[in-house]
Formats: sequence, structure tokens, C-alpha cells
Amino acid sequence: MFLAWREFKKGKRKRLDVQEFEFNLEDNLFQLHNELKDKTYQHGRYIPFYVTDPKLRHIHKATVRDRVLHQAVFRVLYPIFDRNFIFDSYSCRVGKGTHKAVSHLETSCRKLSQNNSKTIFALKCDIKKFFDSIDQNILTNLIQTKIKDANVIWLVEVIIKSFSKGLPLGNVTSQLFANIYLNELDQFVKHSLKEKYYIRYCDDFVILGENPNILQGLSKNIDEFLEKSLKLSLHPNKIIMRKYIQGLDFLGYVVLPSHRVLRTRTKHRMLKKVNTKNLASYLGVLGHCNGYNLKKLLD
Repeated sequence: MFLAWREFKKGKRKRLDVQEFEFNLEDNLFQLHNELKDKTYQHGRYIPFYVTDPKLRHIHKATVRDRVLHQAVFRVLYPIFDRNFIFDSYSCRVGKGTHKAVSHLETSCRKLSQNNSKTIFALKCDIKKFFDSIDQNILTNLIQTKIKDANVIWLVEVIIKSFSKGLPLGNVTSQLFANIYLNELDQFVKHSLKEKYYIRYCDDFVILGENPNILQGLSKNIDEFLEKSLKLSLHPNKIIMRKYIQGLDFLGYVVLPSHRVLRTRTKHRMLKKVNTKNLASYLGVLGHCNGYNLKKLLD
């Protein structure tokens, strides 16, 4: 638990609730330990708020006490489940992330197109209201396939059931639980559909192929699987088919045969919001694409 507290504080700004928890840190941690041991622990309420990144997201912030516990649970469960995730899953995993996902997409496009000598297509899909639509009972059952300890399952259920429906955006455990849930989709695409060029980041995924009709058929197969096995569905307005030569919009970048550029909306938002505090961050984003002119303008 002390390790989880140290991990929670790492890189975090102090706020009032953190200071209150720290005031009697040892007592608070031991009290939390005893409540877990006696199974009297009850998850606290969430504080809801909205952020724009760029689209509006409804975040639910847990108390410091609960977030420390989330860190402890995450530290134990992550290595158990991560080893069973496919290589092509890039969201919220050590050594992965958006930039590596986009780089892998570029590499896959070059390989399938034989260095841009063949026409290839990309099917890009988005799962409709993913976090809100996660079935808590299905998620618990998936976790039970790897975790047999009744005490751990009790605690996991307390965390999952602390939210009325689906999973809250804001918990570190939600990131792991989302990957556990969608690992079922990953395994279906890779082993049942046998699709080699598949890349997923959270609820967005891309499948590359040479035949657009076959890719369109895959979207129907995937939608049927999601509904039957996970009670999810693809967003009907976000099933997109594009030629590679037209550019593939993925995770804020547009991948083209000869280069990678920043998505136009991201570029406009960056120019609108740039200031001395976020300049270094924006320049870092541009370091992963052909953004010389934009970088010059920001400088």
C-alpha cells in the first residue's frame, strides 16, 4: 500500500484532498489496510467534471483514499493480464502509446503495400460509447478467468460496482479493465478472423487489407461479435474505409505513403491554444511528424 501511495504521488500536484490524506498518512493507510482485511471497505463517491481533449469527456474523480487503492490493485493485476494481450494493442501499456501505434501503422502499410507499389485499404472503426457500455458482470467474469483469489475478486467487484454503469473515465483501474475487456475483440480479430494487420488503441482500431469488400465484411463480423460477446457495437457513423494513398487519420496524425502529418483539426487547435506553458509539449508532438513549417511558426 505504501508503494501504491508513492506511485500515486509521483508527478502529481498537491491538492487539498491529498494534503488531508497526508496529514495522518500512516494512520490512514493502516485504516485502509484493516478495512480491506475485514472486508468493511466501501468505495467513496466520485467528483464529476468535464474536460475537452479535444472532444468533451465526462471525467469522474475518486477520492485520494480510493485512488491509492486503485494504484495498488493496478500494480498487482497489470503484469498478470498484460502478458496475455496481443502485441498490436497500444493503449495504456508499458512501452506502448500513441506514437508507437502510429509508427506501427506506418510500418504495416509499407509492408502490405510492398513499399507503396500496391494499392491497399484501411478499415477504421470506433466502438460506440465504449466506457459507458461495458457490462460489469462480463468484465468481472473475464477477470475471474485469471484471478482465483476470492478476496481479490471481492475487491475488484467493489471497485467495478462503485460506478453505476460501465466504467468511469478517470480511474487507473479503468484503463486496465478496458484492455481486459477488449482483449476479447483482439483475440477474435487475430485468431478467428486471422487478420494480420490490425492495430487497436483503446476503442479505436484499424485493419489493413487489399480488398475493400472483404474489409467491409469484417466490420459486420466484428459488430456481430461485439454485440453477442461483449454487449458493445460499432459506431455506425465511424466505420470508415480509405485508400492508403489518401492518408489514414489515426490518433491525431495522418499517415501517408511518403510522410506523416498532423491532423488538420489538431493543427488548428494547437495554433489557437499555444502559450509558453504548453509550447514544449506541442513541439514534442510535432517531433513525431513532418511539421517543419508549423514548428517554425510556433518557434
